[in-house]
Amino acid sequence: MEIERINENTVKFYISYGDIEERGFDREEIWYNRERSEELFWEMMDEVHDEEEFVIEGPLWIQVQALDKGLEILVTKAQLSKDGQKFELPIPNDKLKDLPVDDHIDEILDHHFNPNHTDEEDILHEEETLEFLIGFRDFEDVISLSNRAGLDDLVTRLYHFEGKYYLFTEFPEDLFEEDEIDDILSILLEYGFETQLTIHRIQEYGKEIISDNVFVELRKHFR
Repeated sequence: MEIERINENTVKFYISYGDIEERGFDREEIWYNRERSEELFWEMMDEVHDEEEFVIEGPLWIQVQALDKGLEILVTKAQLSKDGQKFELPIPNDKLKDLPVDDHIDEILDHHFNPNHTDEEDILHEEETLEFLIGFRDFEDVISLSNRAGLDDLVTRLYHFEGKYYLFTEFPEDLFEEDEIDDILSILLEYGFETQLTIHRIQEYGKEIISDNVFVELRKHFR
């Protein structure tokens, strides 16, 4: 993926269709599956953040151009106007003149990132559950983690992918307070590490080891 920093608020990057497929995404589904297009977008933004230190704050304005061999994407952090009533885009017009928008994928991404979007069903769904994927370099680290107290009530699944282990866990917001989630994640990260991989890629290309109650199951077999 090629990344170009336009200014402090704007970054442009190019990703080929071959790179998209290597990441575990089908070329067609990114146009018609909103969830998968968002997964791909966030995966790319993680790389942009690592390479350019482009910190995501507030709403984003996104333009996408479909090229013959890939996608060119412009991402700008929107800013509130001085009166606080509307969002402004801090990017000069000459940077935009050669970048037409592909309406379909722009609508897909905008559906998720536009702060004015009012689809109550989607908003409620996103507020219901927080999902996390934690990587482990060694199976012994997962076993050690299973002996920590207070984790058995978590919804958990364990996967193996490319020589590493990945724990998927969910936090329904009606059952967990924010501070409680932070404390649990701190424990998980004592043994594992944050990953840029998505659960969809793990499910498609990895192997499910334990489908539920990971820590309970591990203690049955390992002490």
